[in-house]
Amino acid sequence: MAPDRATARHQPPPLSNTEAVAHHKREAAQAAAMMVDDGMRVGLGTGSTVAYLLPALAERNLRGLRCVATSPATEQAAQALGLTVAALDALGELDIAIDGADQIEERGWLVKGGGAAQTREKIVAAASRRFVVIASAEKAVSALHPPVPLEVLRFGAMRTLAEVGEARLRGDLESPDGNLIADYFGPIGDPADLAARLSATPGVVEHGLFAPDMVSCILIAGEHGVERRAGEKPDPPGTGACG
Repeated sequence: MAPDRATARHQPPPLSNTEAVAHHKREAAQAAAMMVDDGMRVGLGTGSTVAYLLPALAERNLRGLRCVATSPATEQAAQALGLTVAALDALGELDIAIDGADQIEERGWLVKGGGAAQTREKIVAAASRRFVVIASAEKAVSALHPPVPLEVLRFGAMRTLAEVGEARLRGDLESPDGNLIADYFGPIGDPADLAARLSATPGVVEHGLFAPDMVSCILIAGEHGVERRAGEKPDPPGTGACG
C-alpha cells in the first residue's frame, strides 16, 4: 500500500551523516550529564562531544557544582554557561570526569588527544573516582589505528620524534601548557606495549593511549540509543555500574 500523502508530508527528512553524528554526541552527553549530582566536583574534558555536555550540565542547575577544565577553551565555554571552574589542586579528588574519545576499542582502550589536551585529560581522569567516556557510534573500533597523539617538550623535539619513530609534529600546534603536539603514525599492535614504549621515551610528556583500567563507564550513542559499557575502573560504592 502506498504511504498516505498527508502522513508522508509531515515526516521529518532523514538526518544527514553530519546531523546524525551531532545528534548522537548530544545524546551521549545528556546521558552523562544525568550522572552528575548536586555538590559534585566534576572534570570536564575537551572536544566536540564535550561541547554538548557543558550546556546539558548547565541546564540541570545543580547546586554547589565545581568543575575542573582540561583546556582554556573548555574553561571559557563552561564559565560562559554559568558553571563554576576551579583549579584541580584546589579541589583535590574529583567525583567524576567526563570526556570524549577519538577511538574506543572493544577491550576498552582509548585514543584521545585530537584536541591537543591529552596530558591534562589523563591527569583529570586519574584524579577522578569515576571516569566516564562519551562518544558517537563511529568512534567505536575493533582495533586501534594511528595516529596516536603525543605531547613533547620543545627541547630536542625532533630528536624525541626520531626516537619514537614514524612521528611528526602537528604543525605549530601547542598543548594548553605550551608543549608541542605531534602524532605517531606507526603500527600500534598491543596498545599496552606501545603505551609503555612511548611513556619511556625521553621528551614525550604524555601520549593519547588511555588504558581500560582508567575508565569507569563508556556511553556510546548511535542509531538505537545510548549503549552503556562498564569499564575496568571500579565505580564508587552505591553508584552502580554505569549508573
